[in-house]
Amino acid sequence: MNCQDTRQILVFGNVNVDLVLGELAGWPAVGTEVQMDRSETRPGGSAGNTSLALSGLNVLHRLVASVGHDFFGEWLKDQFDGKCCEWLSCPDPTTVTVGLVHEGGDRAFFTSQGHLLSARVDQLLPNIHAAPDACSIALISGQFLMPFIRDDALTLMGALKDRGWQVAIDPGWPPEGWTAENIGFMRAWLSNCDYALINEDELFGLTGAAEFEAGSALVRSVMPADGHLVIKMGQAGARCYVGQQVYSCASPTVDVIDSVGAGDTFNAAFIAGVVRGVSVQTALAQGVETAARVISTYPRRYTAD
Repeated sequence: MNCQDTRQILVFGNVNVDLVLGELAGWPAVGTEVQMDRSETRPGGSAGNTSLALSGLNVLHRLVASVGHDFFGEWLKDQFDGKCCEWLSCPDPTTVTVGLVHEGGDRAFFTSQGHLLSARVDQLLPNIHAAPDACSIALISGQFLMPFIRDDALTLMGALKDRGWQVAIDPGWPPEGWTAENIGFMRAWLSNCDYALINEDELFGLTGAAEFEAGSALVRSVMPADGHLVIKMGQAGARCYVGQQVYSCASPTVDVIDSVGAGDTFNAAFIAGVVRGVSVQTALAQGVETAARVISTYPRRYTAD
């Protein structure tokens, strides 16, 4: 680890293999087989997608993540920019996610447990260097899929803050659903983070609110007064609450090819803007526009040129 590292973005979280299939008109009956028009095997996971997007945007960063000790683990490492990655190995099989894209772009995920079950905070702590400046942001992604990280995330967040990092979280959707325990985890993380990056479904699942503004008010009541609540709304764009200020950005109209990883791509572009010192409104627009470009191009393009 280089203690003089000047990279302003640090990413912790889940990296796994994604197998994306589509499009699916409806759920097949048990015991039947359906042929898909398109399939793609690619690196994925929330943290993985964010790192790929940052590299696609030519933004230097550090990704610290684990992979399994198998063919897929070695394959995954080769798909990322080596100068931006620090890989931790574990003996378990590499986690694989199957993403089924439905007509219209919505998707469902099926994820094997694999190496993500073994990831631990004490493996990550030695990889935290001092933040290069006050604008630097560390993103923790997908901790609901990593039970040991989930259980000890506050330790990781505290260590990051002690070393001068602002902390952003995107925990994802808990596999067990929004149980009382998972709501408790989320409330604790929200009260200790600088940026919460969640989607609209997670907002409603977490709060049980029937209306968007009511749900966002409940989340903001838990966060620090100067915290940033960012809600990703798919085709409707995104919104950011900071204190009494509300920023919104609509998404451009695009023909969706594959929306898997859209929110993670948004995270990359938004955070890249913030650490560069652009306004919240500009960072929000960069996130929305980059996500829209990625889900509507194949092969995926992260920049306009």
